[in-house]
Amino acid sequence: MIGYWIILLLTALVAYLFGSVSTLTAASVFVFHRDLHRIGKKRFFISNFRRLFGYVGFAKLLGVELVRDFIPLIFGGLLMAIKGHADIGFAFAGFCLVLGRVFPVFNNFRGSTAAVCLICSMSCVDFSIGVSALVVTALVAWLSRYLSLAAIAGAAVSILVTVLVVDDQLLMLLCILTSAMVLIRNIPALRRIPQGREFRLSLEEDISYKFDETF
Repeated sequence: MIGYWIILLLTALVAYLFGSVSTLTAASVFVFHRDLHRIGKKRFFISNFRRLFGYVGFAKLLGVELVRDFIPLIFGGLLMAIKGHADIGFAFAGFCLVLGRVFPVFNNFRGSTAAVCLICSMSCVDFSIGVSALVVTALVAWLSRYLSLAAIAGAAVSILVTVLVVDDQLLMLLCILTSAMVLIRNIPALRRIPQGREFRLSLEEDISYKFDETF
């Protein structure tokens, strides 16, 4: 029993800390070697990033995101595999990873939509859940341009597919709680969207950097 608690504690600590690490911060340090936070905020980030690094840069940024997410997931799965419950390890690591993404300790507990994080977590538990969440999230993001709305849709589908394909009660509970956390985190965006206060993907370029000598 003590062994289980130690494994769960290690998994929780590693997964939560990895989830709390900003993708932009990690990419700035290990890949791009410049502060990506300075190339624009909110709706200007996408266009400015594309101008500077192109689509290859987006692939690298996504790669950093995936590596950051899958390391703790694999870690949790391997640890629990010692006890013969790798699937529970993946699910529990996914819950703690998303918790860190939604409430990151390194950013005053103010997190992101956690959509990619959720997709990675669900894919490790059951590939069909991850693929379903990915397809719906990508489709809603493309049609609406609202990442928060896409995260809500992906989380809702994740819950639905989990109920349909997962038989183990504990595994189902962990997956539902993980998805519900993402869903609840993004619900306030539904009030901001009609008011025009929610971040929306845009290719509009920010030219303010031209007046910033330290850019």
